[in-house]
Amino acid sequence: MIGYDDKRNFFRMMVNSVCELKMVDDESTRSLQAVCKDISATGMSLELEESSVEMGTMINVYIESTNSQIPSLTADTRVVRCDAIDDNSCIVGVEILEMK
Repeated sequence: MIGYDDKRNFFRMMVNSVCELKMVDDESTRSLQAVCKDISATGMSLELEESSVEMGTMINVYIESTNSQIPSLTADTRVVRCDAIDDNSCIVGVEILEMK
C-alpha cells in the first residue's frame, strides 16, 4: 500500500529553521517567530506557539539564510491546515502563493 508521503507531487525538504512570520487576518497584522519544519515547491509546515490559526489566514514567511551562497527566503502563503500539538502550539500547513 502506498503511504500518503509517497503520493506527494513534490519532495519535502526537512528544514527545522527559525523563521519570522507576519500574520494577516481579519482582526490585525502581527509578527511572531516559528519553526519551519519542512518545505516543498508548493508549501511549508510551520510550528508555532498558538492554540490554532484560522484556515485562509495569509502569512508572510521570512527565513534568513545562514549561508552566503543561498539567499534568504521570503514567501506569501495561505493557511490550508492547522493541527494542535497541545494547548499552546500547533503545526500549520501553508500553501506558497508567491516567492519574493
